[in-house]
Amino acid sequence: MLDGFVIFILGVTMPLIIAEFRLTPDVVGLIGASLVFGAVFGAGFGGPIADRLGRKKLMLADMIIIGTGAVTSALANGFPLLFIGQLLVGIGVGIDFPASSSYVSEVLPKRSRARMMVATIACQSVGMLLAAVIALLLLKNAHNPQTWRLFLATEGVIALLFFLLRLSEPDSPHWLMTRGRFTEAAQAFLRIIPEQREAVLQITGDPGNQSIANAVAPAKPGIAILFSRDYRARTMLVAVPWFLMDIATYGVGLFTAIILGAIDVSGKRGGVFTSDFTDARGSAAIDLFLLFGFLVGIWAIPRFGRIRMQAIGFAGMAFGMLVLMIAVSLSNSSAGAGHIPLVFAGFILFNLLMNAGPNSTTFTLAPILFPTQLRGTASGFAAGVAKIGATLGVFVLPILKGRFGVPAVLGMMATVSVLGLVVTLAFGREDSE
Repeated sequence: MLDGFVIFILGVTMPLIIAEFRLTPDVVGLIGASLVFGAVFGAGFGGPIADRLGRKKLMLADMIIIGTGAVTSALANGFPLLFIGQLLVGIGVGIDFPASSSYVSEVLPKRSRARMMVATIACQSVGMLLAAVIALLLLKNAHNPQTWRLFLATEGVIALLFFLLRLSEPDSPHWLMTRGRFTEAAQAFLRIIPEQREAVLQITGDPGNQSIANAVAPAKPGIAILFSRDYRARTMLVAVPWFLMDIATYGVGLFTAIILGAIDVSGKRGGVFTSDFTDARGSAAIDLFLLFGFLVGIWAIPRFGRIRMQAIGFAGMAFGMLVLMIAVSLSNSSAGAGHIPLVFAGFILFNLLMNAGPNSTTFTLAPILFPTQLRGTASGFAAGVAKIGATLGVFVLPILKGRFGVPAVLGMMATVSVLGLVVTLAFGREDSE
């Protein structure tokens, strides 16, 4: 939820920040990239640490980091502190990807795991919609040049709330068993499934399980094992499509309001608050289909499979970008407002099929396909590689838009979507539990 929230908030905040500090396109790209660049480090280091120290410790630490970054951003007096603050927020979000995805996959029953893992990442769209509501309320009622500070401060408030809610949760019982901490594992299991008390005590009380835990532990734990013969192709499947998808997801998500403004969907341009409110409202309407896409994914992925839905999603994303390119060409001609339905159709198609497909499946593949001892490491590596793609997207897109216009941005999004489809089909056979 926080991942979606901070993406939308920063996207709506950027026009106000640009107006106050008179930032160049390169600096705008750096601020956007700082959020996801931080996620690269957070995910890359957070995954192995979650395997070593446990899921819960990381799930508390990352909320503290996000809160610190939010306060720093809200108090910023220029580019340097904005960059540092959003970098910290990104680090916290990055840590939470492997820690929370591993945790959720380890406490859910297998029969509903695929559906509920999609429901977990679906909260990303809930975060975007929550951010949209807050942004629209503030933009409508607080005509103050400093309103953007309130936007960024809300990230810290939500992080504090999650920190308090997570304090009482048990650590992952599966992780505790792999560390030989059977008494704690029993207590954690009983918190989750109290009706299975006798079975839990029998499993965790068997000394023979200590040797089992040691037997399944990797001989050389760490990222290197992900590239061994046993896991190499599987690592490609969980990392590369996510990398390609995040170029499009973060780029389009972060700059939806700016792209709408560039295409001019309203035909009316006022001051910065008027135009930002109009573009934020358009972004909110479009992002509603992110949630619809996740709902489709919750229904479709258990029925049709992760790989099939991931392939369909990438194809739909590419088609959505092509529709937007047609809309841009019409807006540059004397076609009046005829391009507006195509603008929203392109964005809606992109968001709907992205979330019904790769945005749901890429999050779930690593926690499901890798064993407990490697789950955090694999999830962190995949998320870290994905955030490199996100960093590339949010840094390059404003530069592309400034120098070559919106069509270049849309063409790049269509290209990476087609590449995601190709890689998914090439390595899809690895998707087996």
